[in-house]
Amino acid sequence: MKHSTAEILREYPFPEAETVAGVSFDGENVWFAAGDMLNAFDPETGKTLRSIDVAAHAGTAYDGRYFYQIAGDRIQKIDPDTGKVLSTIPSPGGGRDSGMTWAEGRLWVGQYRERKIHQIDPETGAILRTIESNRFVTGVTWVDGELWHATWEAEQSDLRRVDPQTGKVLETLDMPAGMGISGLESDGGDRLFCGSGNARVIRAVRRPR
Repeated sequence: MKHSTAEILREYPFPEAETVAGVSFDGENVWFAAGDMLNAFDPETGKTLRSIDVAAHAGTAYDGRYFYQIAGDRIQKIDPDTGKVLSTIPSPGGGRDSGMTWAEGRLWVGQYRERKIHQIDPETGAILRTIESNRFVTGVTWVDGELWHATWEAEQSDLRRVDPQTGKVLETLDMPAGMGISGLESDGGDRLFCGSGNARVIRAVRRPR
C-alpha cells in the first residue's frame, strides 16, 4: 500500500456558509451542500456563481444532467436549471449517510459511523452491494476507474483509494492535523475537492498519478 501526506493545492473559504458538507463537480464548477443551500463556485477564481434553495445536509452527486442531494433520510434528484426536486428515494443509512457520488449509472453513498459505502439504484434506492471500511466514511468519489473515499475519525482525516470489489486500501493520503474532510469529489483530473464541515473551507488536494 502506498502511503503519503496529502498535498494541498488551494483553499477556498466560505465564511458565510452554514457548513460545507457534500461536494460535487459538473465539469466546470464545484458545488457544495451548505445546509439549506446547494452552492456553486468557479474553482479557478473561487467566486460563488449561484445557489439553489434546497435542503442539503450531506453528500452531493452529479450524473451529467441532474444533481442528487442527501437531505435527512432521503436523496433528492434536482434539476439544476430550475432548482426543482424531481423525485426522492430513501437514503441507505436512513439519515446516517455522509458522502455520495455517481459512477456507471449508480449512486455510491458513504455511511459514516457504520464505516460502509453502499452502491445503490438511483431510481429505487435499493442497495446493490456494500463495501466495508475500518474508519468512519465521509466523502466518496470515482475518477479514472478509481474509487476514493475520505475518512474523519478522532480528529484525523485521510483520503483512501480502495479496491471497489473488496474495499482493500490501495493508497492513503494523510491530511494535516485538524483538517477534517466531509464531502469529496474529483474534477476528473489531478484535483480532489474536499469539504471541511463547520470549518467552512473547501481544499483542493493533488491526486497522485
